[in-house]
Amino acid sequence: MSKTVKGIAVYAAIALLFLTFALAGCSSHPNEEQLTQLEQSNEAAISAEKELEAKKAEKADLEKQLELKKNELEECKAEKKVVAERLENM
Repeated sequence: MSKTVKGIAVYAAIALLFLTFALAGCSSHPNEEQLTQLEQSNEAAISAEKELEAKKAEKADLEKQLELKKNELEECKAEKKVVAERLENM
């Protein structure tokens, strides 16, 4: 779900940037409002990209933790099997 939210945020920022360009038209000099909108759009895009990178790093960390936990689970299963075999032999 967070992947969807990140994707939406990035696409929204890009759409806002394109909308700003579309509204600006082909005038030779943008007015102050258009410059402000462009700056806000750029800031939103940069913010979304930074958030995306942070989420990618978080995902990589969580995947590493998951792999460690899977390995730990396998070790526990193997130990459980050994203990069960020893109990049967008693």
